[in-house]
Amino acid sequence: MDKRIYYLGYYDVEENKAENRNIVLSCANKMTYIISAIEKAGYGVDVISASATKNPQKYDKKTIKIGNKSTLTLFKTLPWGNKIRRVLNVLYSRHQLKKYIKENIGLDDTLMVYHSVAYAKMLCKLKKKKNFKLVLEVEEIYADVNHNEKNRATEYALFNLADAYVFSTELLNDKLNVENKPYSVIYGTYQVEHERGKSFDDGKTHIVYAGTFDPRKGGVQTTLSIVPFLNADYHVHIIGFGTENDKKSVLEMVEKLSRDSICTVTYDGLLSGESYVEFLQKCQIGMSTQVPEGEYNNTSFPSKILSYMSNGLRVVSVRIPVVEKATIGPIVVFYDENDGKKIADVIMSIDKNDPYDSREIIKRLDENFVSDIKKLLL
Repeated sequence: MDKRIYYLGYYDVEENKAENRNIVLSCANKMTYIISAIEKAGYGVDVISASATKNPQKYDKKTIKIGNKSTLTLFKTLPWGNKIRRVLNVLYSRHQLKKYIKENIGLDDTLMVYHSVAYAKMLCKLKKKKNFKLVLEVEEIYADVNHNEKNRATEYALFNLADAYVFSTELLNDKLNVENKPYSVIYGTYQVEHERGKSFDDGKTHIVYAGTFDPRKGGVQTTLSIVPFLNADYHVHIIGFGTENDKKSVLEMVEKLSRDSICTVTYDGLLSGESYVEFLQKCQIGMSTQVPEGEYNNTSFPSKILSYMSNGLRVVSVRIPVVEKATIGPIVVFYDENDGKKIADVIMSIDKNDPYDSREIIKRLDENFVSDIKKLLL
């Protein structure tokens, strides 16, 4: 099959990490899996990255071979720095993206897009002008998170223009796919990771939170609230991302808790690729914590759950419908209140000797998604 699929998102690969391009860990991991699934379905993928550098120097445009028959195009990026430089960098990257799509993607082409408000308005114009097939990957409705009504109008304009969808939950399909267009649902990464055979070997149960430090979602804050109520047999690890202020706040919390608690707690940086996988596999429990009242919980599936499960971890999650009703729901350990002590009690009640194999479910989800995406991209 000679057809190639264009795939737009904020993406980079481990070998290019020195350029420090702007990516979100969970998004990049999911894109990596979807690229492999599209290849399994028989297509090649031309990935277009909108990521600019966060280093104080410029980098040239480049194309990198990835996967078995796919490529990644990264645009030229200006130096990062003060507010004016940051704005110029973003505008320059957007200009190059627009130029690339206008010159390379036409009526007979398929563009799959990891939904972002940053380039939504531009894509609406290009879709109307070029009329390529648009497959929109929707992880969440961002206006539900930031309550920006201007963004909501732009988001829905793009939703309506899509020819097909890849949703993160069935609830998103119910809400957005009003014209019953072709769609598939993918909760997160369905790539089962083989055992790396590495561990901390200290006899402790290692708990990891991997994700955003955004206080509006409350994930890292809730995970840290369990530390005072866990005994010395547990070690809580924090890995993730956020603004400088968010990161500073998290580091201060970790430092204080480390002084005052018998449970060990550490901040272990921002990891991706093989480093991320190896670190997860050293742990036994993955935390999917967030504020349960958030409106985004009605439509947004926490993709980190699948990252944990593909590496064999047990998952502790807030009880929300999108997780409880999902295929993986029966093997998730739920808590009902954002109360540190009660969550810690749930964690300490887990029977570590109970047989557990999350990888088998992930394998079945992978087979189903490859079949779905093959039909969707025709």
